[in-house]
Amino acid sequence: MLKRRQFIGALTALSGSVILSACGGGGAEEGGTITANSAAQKANATAKSTSPNGAAMPPATSLIDGSGATWTLSGGVAYRNGAKAGNNYNVILALCFNGNIYVENTSSQFYQWTGSTWQSTSDPRQGTTSPDGTTMPSAPNIVDKTGAVWTLTNGVISRNGAVVGNNYNVSLVLWYGGKIYCRNTSGQFYANAEVASQWLPCSDPRIATAATAGSFFGINGHFDYPYTPTQLVSILKGLGCTSYRVGCTADPNQLNAVVKLAQAFQSAGMTLLVLVNLGLYDSNGKLLAGESAAYNATYGPAFTIANALKPYGVTFYECGNELTRDRAIIIDSTNAGTKALDFNNANWPTMRGAMRGMIDGVKAAQPGAKCGINFCVADVGASDALWDGMQPDGSGGYPKVRWDITTWHNYEVYGDIFNIGTDGAGPGINLPAYCKARYGVPFFITEWNTGPEQTQTYRANYITSQLGSFYAARKTHNIQSVMYYVLDSGNNTFGIMTNGTALNPPYGAFSNFTSGHADS
Repeated sequence: MLKRRQFIGALTALSGSVILSACGGGGAEEGGTITANSAAQKANATAKSTSPNGAAMPPATSLIDGSGATWTLSGGVAYRNGAKAGNNYNVILALCFNGNIYVENTSSQFYQWTGSTWQSTSDPRQGTTSPDGTTMPSAPNIVDKTGAVWTLTNGVISRNGAVVGNNYNVSLVLWYGGKIYCRNTSGQFYANAEVASQWLPCSDPRIATAATAGSFFGINGHFDYPYTPTQLVSILKGLGCTSYRVGCTADPNQLNAVVKLAQAFQSAGMTLLVLVNLGLYDSNGKLLAGESAAYNATYGPAFTIANALKPYGVTFYECGNELTRDRAIIIDSTNAGTKALDFNNANWPTMRGAMRGMIDGVKAAQPGAKCGINFCVADVGASDALWDGMQPDGSGGYPKVRWDITTWHNYEVYGDIFNIGTDGAGPGINLPAYCKARYGVPFFITEWNTGPEQTQTYRANYITSQLGSFYAARKTHNIQSVMYYVLDSGNNTFGIMTNGTALNPPYGAFSNFTSGHADS
């Protein structure tokens, strides 16, 4: 299992990437100054009148914002009182609107100056983003979070006047959870993918779906804890947990420990989710050579694990841990994973083969078992490609990976899972709602927490806030279980216990929430 500290450390750039990408279109920053009169501009700024609403550069040569600051544009860079304003480049347009400064880059993305940095937004001239749930008809158009204007004419959808991919016979366009969906005259729904020309089949995302009750409050642990199975059951009951996630390989020492846990959990009427913790490398640390090799390497161990556990009531298996984030699979670990192109095309078949091998191995031993594949950050580019049998390069016709439960990891640095940034920082989507519509299976959040550097007070407040958010969505978003990471980390970086002693206030925050909210 990839260590939490290592993985989250690789992703911390996400929280600041809006600054890094502000006003950019993939080009390099431009330097230089814009005026020799910057000192005079600063001295006289407050005496100047704000530019008219909608004033733009070009054609204007300068703009005055609501604070009296003078803005100029040169070489694709915006300057405020003669100094470069934050990290910006590839700017093609600057606007003054209600006294605020907005810029548009060569990728048609708008950003607003906040006083210290740039924040992604929509074109202010188009009005605000359409309310969630807006449909055409009856609305004349839909404005998404980037400011793009969607229209429906004679059954065809356009974005900013250009037809979006191959679409026709559209009877409804829906703006929901930060995504554009449509329904054709045959009643089939489609979701617009991150690559805007693609339409992916789905169900109506507005349909509320409640997952099976009884396993909502969960927590992670390890097979080699010093606690006995009986002690673990008692600890979890004290926390109000009804489910527990633990990983193992087919190694007898690991598997036998998990079998003993399964026996205790079966007697206690609790749910055990077993992570089939197999990876993409051989015993020498070399990447498995292709899809068939990976399938064969994982099938047998997965069969062994499920065959050993099936007598003891285990029905949920998570096949692999954060494989989409393996160094051989994700091209840049700071990417959010919303585009299939974020992933390594050459190594993709190895990952797909490993996932398929684990699922098939479990099902061969235990046909009624429920298998999941987990994803991180906003990996819908990966989940969609796997579900539809696609390669990252867009080619299709490959084996499809189909799972019975969608499982996701959501640490604070990744963002709010109900509004997670589609590029790690930009406009967010409601990820569980999207997965519910796309895959039609229950949703498990199998790891969640804040960062290891946070104080215990901060962690306690985060626990209360996140559980409240998850709990509120459990009957509408098909969220069946949320599993905190972790029970005991051996220190105070993630766990809420250490060597049997509660770490407060996080422990109290967790148990207080579960005691006050029924898992029903």
